[in-house]
Amino acid sequence: QVQLVESGGGLVQAGGSLRLSCIASGSIFSINGMGWYRQAPGKQRVLVGATTSEGSAYYTDSVKGRFTISRDNAKNTVYLQMNNLKPEDTAVYYCNAEIRPSDRLLDEYEYWGQGTQVTVSS
Repeated sequence: QVQLVESGGGLVQAGGSLRLSCIASGSIFSINGMGWYRQAPGKQRVLVGATTSEGSAYYTDSVKGRFTISRDNAKNTVYLQMNNLKPEDTAVYYCNAEIRPSDRLLDEYEYWGQGTQVTVSS
């Protein structure tokens, strides 16, 4: 079985920083894309940014220049460094990954973490 586990959320003042981590574990053959989504109260889950297995990254406009995604393929881990946080960044942040399990090599599957709360106070 494959699991994604996030960590690093918390409460921070506006202008502060947080670093989220997401570790994929279990019977993993390969991981393609990894990324981060967020869901604010009463709103839909939206993409924050994503990275390919080669390291190319994409960010939604609202976080460009403030957030950085990186990954350590050897550790099956993706990070989200969040700087200059704003109250509108408050949300539950979810890790997402496209994984080919060791026991189902023909397909890739989308997996989600349980989410970690980020709260930015003004």
